[in-house]
Amino acid sequence: MLTNSNILITGGTGSFGHAFVRMTLKKYNPNRIVIFSRDEMKQWEMAQLFKDDKRVRFFIGDVRDKDRLSRAIDGIDYVVHAAATKIVPTAEYNPFECVKTNINGAMNLIDACIDRNVKRIVALSTDKASNPVNLYGATKLASDRLFVSGNSYAGVHDTRFSVVRYGNVMGSRGSVIPFFLSIAKSGVLPITDERMTRFMISLEEGVELVWHAFNDMVGGEIYVKKIPSMKVTDLAMAVSCDAKHKLVGIRPGEKLHEQMIGLEDAIYTYEYADYFKVLPSINNWSNDPSRINGGVKVDPNFTYCSDNNKDWMSIDTLKDWIEKNYNKIGSI
Repeated sequence: MLTNSNILITGGTGSFGHAFVRMTLKKYNPNRIVIFSRDEMKQWEMAQLFKDDKRVRFFIGDVRDKDRLSRAIDGIDYVVHAAATKIVPTAEYNPFECVKTNINGAMNLIDACIDRNVKRIVALSTDKASNPVNLYGATKLASDRLFVSGNSYAGVHDTRFSVVRYGNVMGSRGSVIPFFLSIAKSGVLPITDERMTRFMISLEEGVELVWHAFNDMVGGEIYVKKIPSMKVTDLAMAVSCDAKHKLVGIRPGEKLHEQMIGLEDAIYTYEYADYFKVLPSINNWSNDPSRINGGVKVDPNFTYCSDNNKDWMSIDTLKDWIEKNYNKIGSI
């Protein structure tokens, strides 16, 4: 589907964007991938990595600017929406800015994609959008709903929208693994709560989930990959088995466990071999055979949380992953 196509990724200089561009160029050989973002320095740095590949283009702009989005999307077939204000404390202290990017930006992108007849759009979501307890999660829930409803809003246009949702990306910039590695020599690692658990997914798995969404989507689906969980204390042990653990308490807006699919979504959720799919509750789309596509409906009491997960990552497995990926952890 993506072969010889024109792709744009908003917020494309982030961790996901780096992995998506590298992997998509290799697997699908698109005509061009346009990086749309507002940070010129990150664009300049990323451009050095792909300076010999004419398929990669860069476009300075902000999703808050609908006119600029419309210009960037001209001639684009597929869009990945990765732009977001996503640091939880930042969103709490700058709520208006978070809303402008995560909600208004989503609305701008939906309008621009419909107006420019983009074929397919996949928006990146987060576990924090399921039963949100902080502003970031609330804005991403609103964003998810906008992209689902965008399929009705498109009217006679063929533009279709879908969402992928996943949690903690292992080794990404600003995440817990590079943070723990940076302070491990101090001999003390801060633990918010000994009971805390988190989902674990690699950037590569996140990219593959987006690819799958592009190939499978009819419109309005939320894709959730099956991934392992891990206790934060075990994660700390994988980084340093000698460091002591210091309990520091849960931060404002932080959950004890991550949730990908809540009880309220269970009646619209179907299970597949490697993922779950939450179908839209509107327009009776949750009963559409083309959207169900061979899935098995989950139990009405089903939830997908990091503490009730069937799959758990061991300390040794994470140790091996850190050793193999050490040079790139936290670098993008």
